[in-house]
Amino acid sequence: MRKTTMVKACAITALACAASGGATWAQQPPQFPNMTFFITSVGGPSGADYGGIDGADRHCQTLAAKAGAGGKTWRAYLSVQAVGGATAINARDRIGKGPWVNADGVQIAANVDDLHSANNKISTETGQSETGRRIPGRYFVVNQHDILTGSLDNGTAPPPDKDMTCGNWTKSGEGAAMVGHHDRAGLRDDAPSKSWNASHPSRGCSPDALKSSGGAGLLYCFAAN
Repeated sequence: MRKTTMVKACAITALACAASGGATWAQQPPQFPNMTFFITSVGGPSGADYGGIDGADRHCQTLAAKAGAGGKTWRAYLSVQAVGGATAINARDRIGKGPWVNADGVQIAANVDDLHSANNKISTETGQSETGRRIPGRYFVVNQHDILTGSLDNGTAPPPDKDMTCGNWTKSGEGAAMVGHHDRAGLRDDAPSKSWNASHPSRGCSPDALKSSGGAGLLYCFAAN
């Protein structure tokens, strides 16, 4: 009788362990080791202030690692303006050579020139986060299509006469940053602001200011190697 009870206890324990292990496994985020492009699922806690461009890169790297793609060097698609002693940095020059594919393996662009042409495939359907979900666009209840870039449409840094990078990604209050629309939609159906990387300046640099025009401080991230 005692032996039977012990066997049952062991069986119940094994099932509990298996169930527990299954639950733990189910909680793991989706893994996309071949992904080389994504839009961040979340922004930083301070709006456009990432502590500089290196902090933005770390944000991309951290999210990529959680998605199983941390073995690559990830860069945020951001430019730096030549102000305050900084040297201008062009977003297009820091993201590698391509090609880039999203979590589903769909090619976004073959190379840098392709990315900055009308041929690139960034859209509502392909503009996925590192978790594989779509980023909500203009026609969603919550619009997050404003993606921070601080860049002109050719991927270069804006001239230094006007802040278009929220103080080179160090401001979370006053200022502005150029944003692109990943869904290629304007704020109105007749609006021309449909560029993926240079649609319009933000209304400010804080989380609330970015949210007010349809953003969340999100970034484009590219694998540079």
